[in-house]
Amino acid sequence: MPDALEAIRLEVAACRDCPRLVVYRENVAATKRAAFRGETYWGRPVPGFGDPAARLLIVGLAPAAHGANRTGRMFTGDGDNGSGDFLMRALHAQGFANLETSRNPDDGLKLHDAYVLAIVRCAPPDNKPLPDEIRRCRRHLEAEAAALPRVRAVVALGKLAFDGYLAACRERGVVPEGGPSPRASSPFSRPVFAHGGSVRLSDGKVLWASYHPSRQNTHTGRLTAPMLEAVFSAARRSLDQ
Repeated sequence: MPDALEAIRLEVAACRDCPRLVVYRENVAATKRAAFRGETYWGRPVPGFGDPAARLLIVGLAPAAHGANRTGRMFTGDGDNGSGDFLMRALHAQGFANLETSRNPDDGLKLHDAYVLAIVRCAPPDNKPLPDEIRRCRRHLEAEAAALPRVRAVVALGKLAFDGYLAACRERGVVPEGGPSPRASSPFSRPVFAHGGSVRLSDGKVLWASYHPSRQNTHTGRLTAPMLEAVFSAARRSLDQ
């Protein structure tokens, strides 16, 4: 559904629903980082990107202030060995990306059978969106995901992305297989986030959990390259069954 996706991307890029995020993203784009002083920042909400026929959906948290908020492409431009490069190396190893790096929108990067988006489309202060901002942005997640009808596996990068995707599913009546109804108040109604864990959903998709490839996680060893690749390897096997 390329035309539908393009319409959604235009709507995402024009969104001004969250005043705090609008002010922050535009201030960052105006002041810039010294290393990017000569560049024109995107400074708007960031749509997803990838293969419209994707069977794998990758869900991140939010654009980086001087990464995707600058380049306009998710997981792009956050520096050598930043989260974008870390993610693309894992995707490339499983055949989902043609390059191992993600530096700028003109770098030739193409995703195969994969699509990347985030639960929040504007760069948040300190990389911490507020609960109300996550809820307001959910309409973009739902619209873009609905325009990707071939998706069978989802990889959520981080607990907020994992919980945010499940919340969007519940609003559509999609629940963990064998779990309670969407309106159940049981404390067991939400799967527990754990790196490498997975849950099958009532719409037939499988949701995988991974730590987010942030510098904080990758530089401390909480998330290693083999750990992230193992998650995408498992997702690949589930697609190939």
